[in-house]
Amino acid sequence: MSPSSDLTHLTIAQLNPDGSVPVPPAPDAEANAAAEALQREAQFEALKAQVEALQEILAKPLNDILAEHDKFKEMAAAWDSFGAMWMLSQRAMRRVALDLAAPQGVSEAEVVARALAYANQVLNTEDEDLGGSIAPAQLAHIARHKAFLRKQFR
Repeated sequence: MSPSSDLTHLTIAQLNPDGSVPVPPAPDAEANAAAEALQREAQFEALKAQVEALQEILAKPLNDILAEHDKFKEMAAAWDSFGAMWMLSQRAMRRVALDLAAPQGVSEAEVVARALAYANQVLNTEDEDLGGSIAPAQLAHIARHKAFLRKQFR
């Protein structure tokens, strides 16, 4: 740089009212301020979206909100009943399998091992419907949850 260009960029600091010398801002202060402004703007937009969602809920009549809550409770109760029924049928089928296996000299461990092998066959589509013993609707339901079920049968 030439000496004349240095003089064009020379700034004389003004003293603070108390007589102290002001500390110049850090060179990256502007970039930090811009980043903070963007972050505040993003937070503001997120809060704005949350407020809009809450206003949408609050704009509904109370009886509609309660009706949705009641429907949810009914659905939850139905799924809970279905789960209980499913567990009961699984326990009953296990008992039937063990009762049929005992006279043949097949152990409980072997029955469980066979059941897990059959489950893996269905999950891996080696024998997708176990010889026709699984209904198409059941297969579709299993297909929707294969990723979760595969974790259970590892």
